[in-house]
Amino acid sequence: MSPIFDFLFSQYAEYETHQIVLEAVAVLFGLASALFSWRNSIWVYPTGIISTSIFVYLLWQWELLGDLIIQGYYFIMSIYGWYIWTRKVSPDKFTPITKASKKEHGIAVLIGVASLIGVFIVYTVFDKWTSWTAYVDTLTTAIFFGGMWMLAKRKVENWLYLLAGNIISVPLYFIKGYTLSSLLYLIFIAISIMGYVAWKKHLYSDKVIA
Repeated sequence: MSPIFDFLFSQYAEYETHQIVLEAVAVLFGLASALFSWRNSIWVYPTGIISTSIFVYLLWQWELLGDLIIQGYYFIMSIYGWYIWTRKVSPDKFTPITKASKKEHGIAVLIGVASLIGVFIVYTVFDKWTSWTAYVDTLTTAIFFGGMWMLAKRKVENWLYLLAGNIISVPLYFIKGYTLSSLLYLIFIAISIMGYVAWKKHLYSDKVIA
């Protein structure tokens, strides 16, 4: 094996084959979900539900409780967002893409703070404060919780929240030993930037691609 390959993927030697396969499948569906989100397609949610369901199982196996909570929240927000995106606000219009108000930014921050408290309690109860990555974990949890709520509400600023979380997650997942997931978050950075630009062009549009 080449030194670069060993550096990136040697940690997978300790994993069960089914775990590696499941992570690869979850990554592919997660990538598909992000691409559908960028294109303003409703398929962001069914593909996201598949990805998060697999990650919830894997993260439980790996005992990464903070990440598990994030994925579980994604699952719930996917169902909620699916409803919001397909809900008609008038007989012929769906929920449009809009800018977040100060109140909605405040709600996103409150969601993030609540998640910080929740993850802190979980990590304390299960005695998981064993590494500095656990503390960074709580930060990304807060950012992603606010961002996913914004996405479900079709607020253009969701991409800025997700961009911040994705930037932090690239080195975090790599250090944890999950190279495939780290590479996925690297791609998410590009998608977050493109998604923000694309959604700004379609502000106040109620179009949802099936």
